[in-house]
Amino acid sequence: MSFRPFTSESYAQDDRPEAWRDVLAAVGLQPAGGHCFFDGHATASHRHADGVALTRMVAGAQSVGPLARTNDDLPIALMPVEDGMVLKSAGGHRIIPIGHLVLLPRNGDWSIAFQRDMRAIVLSVTSDALHGRHLGKPRLDEPRVVPPGGFADVFARLLDATARTLDTLSDAEWNSLAQSLVDLQLTLTHQLAASSADAGSSATQAALLHRICQTIERRLDDPDLVPARVAEAEGISERYLQKLFETVGDNFTHYVRERRLQRAWTDLSNPTEAHRSISEIAYAYGFGDSAHFSRAFRHRFGLPPREFRQQEAERATFQHGVAGQRGWPQEALAQLRAHQSAEARSTTARAGADEQTTTERRHHHLPVDASRIHWGYFSRSLPPQVEIASGDTITIETLTQHASDAPDVMITGDAGAEAVFGWTREKKNVDRRGAGPMDASVFGRGAGEGFGVHICTGPVAIKGAQPGDVLEVRILDIVPRASRNPDHVGRVFGSSVAAWWGYHYNEFLGGLKPREVVTIYEIFDDAEMPHARALYSYRWEPQTDPFGVVHTTYDYPGVPVAPATIKRRHAVLDDIRIPLRPHFGVIAVAPREVDFVDSVPPSYFGGNLDNWRLGKGATVYLPVSVPGALLSVGDPHAAQGDGELSGTAIECSMTGTFEVILHKKADLAGRPFADLSYPLIETETDWVLTGFSHPNYLAEFGAQGQSQVYTKSSLDLAMKDAFRKMRRFLMNVKGLSEDEAIALMSAAVDFGVTQVVDGNWGVHAILSKRLFQNVP
Repeated sequence: MSFRPFTSESYAQDDRPEAWRDVLAAVGLQPAGGHCFFDGHATASHRHADGVALTRMVAGAQSVGPLARTNDDLPIALMPVEDGMVLKSAGGHRIIPIGHLVLLPRNGDWSIAFQRDMRAIVLSVTSDALHGRHLGKPRLDEPRVVPPGGFADVFARLLDATARTLDTLSDAEWNSLAQSLVDLQLTLTHQLAASSADAGSSATQAALLHRICQTIERRLDDPDLVPARVAEAEGISERYLQKLFETVGDNFTHYVRERRLQRAWTDLSNPTEAHRSISEIAYAYGFGDSAHFSRAFRHRFGLPPREFRQQEAERATFQHGVAGQRGWPQEALAQLRAHQSAEARSTTARAGADEQTTTERRHHHLPVDASRIHWGYFSRSLPPQVEIASGDTITIETLTQHASDAPDVMITGDAGAEAVFGWTREKKNVDRRGAGPMDASVFGRGAGEGFGVHICTGPVAIKGAQPGDVLEVRILDIVPRASRNPDHVGRVFGSSVAAWWGYHYNEFLGGLKPREVVTIYEIFDDAEMPHARALYSYRWEPQTDPFGVVHTTYDYPGVPVAPATIKRRHAVLDDIRIPLRPHFGVIAVAPREVDFVDSVPPSYFGGNLDNWRLGKGATVYLPVSVPGALLSVGDPHAAQGDGELSGTAIECSMTGTFEVILHKKADLAGRPFADLSYPLIETETDWVLTGFSHPNYLAEFGAQGQSQVYTKSSLDLAMKDAFRKMRRFLMNVKGLSEDEAIALMSAAVDFGVTQVVDGNWGVHAILSKRLFQNVP
């Protein structure tokens, strides 16, 4: 098969620049101006045939230019799939919007700069693809930008559709499509070459109008955007400005209004903007009056903004074909814009984190409280609760988000839990629960929409931590949080939900189909055999939260279950004792890509790892991506099996004590966690490497990351990632050759399913330390 995937996870850091050069060279490109490949995450899907190479690539910010070839070859066709691409040539600098094609000569003084991330489709057609046909090969002396429309739009759509399915096409299908792409590009290049001499005064007018439209785009938020001010800024008369718009059958006022409404339409249908209310979006595009915006939007699109937003969410859910929607609901998810929300700037108390000083290090205590947790999301903008130094220890109290499944035994009487879960008709103590919109304008579930569910205590800043460092988190102790209810003092309880996001949900044999079932457990910390025993279970029935929202499924965290609405079933799992595996499902540092990140899918920053090996005595190493690292802990589990099949473990509030050690980037050489780009777990006996379907889904999918990770994950992809990481570990840390590494993996490395319910599915690889005990 001619398909070749590339991922930076396969290579040590020092080997990545050369490997990336090979990816670029396959489509006639190379790094521009001595620009070195960044040391972050990169992926590419590549397919080739005779003289044809098509690549869909994702990488960090960089510049590329031509890898000089004969002019007998067709120009390189490049199409950005995300904003932020700039063409630099003799004609100046030009921003290239999504959907525009760029045809680039094989030689010349040009470069493409990807200012944020490189996300593009690149087609290279050489003379070999023409098979000796005498077609009068067209030549372009300078880059040409082709907007969507007409024949170019047909070519661009086929290019995009082919690039999206590179990994699933058979060789016969690919070869047929490759030849079609060659013919289409050849025709388009002929058209452009023939029209290059037809420039005149109309081209000058078009260029001026294009510049004016770019100015308007930048100033759509200005309520005083009027023709006179724009004309003055361009040095032309207002009359001439209006004539320019008349040349394209429009006028200034209508164009500005239309662009504002279109941009608002885009944001309202885009879940990345879901953290913003409708009025905030309206104001951002120059509508000072929300009522006026609502009327204008309805007149233009036929629906009020709120109904439109909910309709788009429901449509996307239907298209995905799932019974419920976990995570961002839409196919097109643009990257979260960096912003300083009032919530992130709130005066979160740093006081109350008790410190005890010794001569060598400090011990800190971070109790759980509504002001010391963030519910359902990670953020690089959260203010730290406390700052600690490398080598310090800290005790962190954590709560399970499932305490509300049995509030009488897991919340009542517990001041910390009551503060976090507190919710009346008048007030919700922790309003945001998830990374979604605060006005619940997507599904109407509640603030944050449950796009992320875990109660995370923190974050904790580590003094001196900087991107490129590695944070070592040693788990010194884990203690279950006992009930504070006077009727159950000293007893420990937990909950497990067989939920709609579970792997089993569409596989029921009998009974009500489908159904969600909650099982409540009691935890026994016996010296001989710590275990959990089921007390009772109940089927989830529609619950009405204190604000009056009805939750027909388990779709929003912390909804208090009313005892009168459920029917308890006792004699559940009779005489079965489930051995305890106390651990924290979530241990995370802040991701660098965006501000609000759903807490459910794990990634390079850790997060919802759900690996029961992260218990007492274990250590996890995490790559630091933001200053201070911003460590958070949550999702405590009493027990879990590999796979976490039903959607949850036995969720039980716990308190952990950790020792945190910072390893500076300059001191990593020769350490097992040097060149770390993923969470690495160490136990007394093993190294445990974490593989994911998408090792860095935020970088890989960019604008669509927090949606597509839920729809594109598979065990096959997770297994491949675990294999690649273990191969890299054995070669670069243990010094084996590639053949030796593969032989050892097959004979002695245990690969297992970590979880299949967290959006980004996981496979872990376990390497026993005993294998190397005789190696010098």
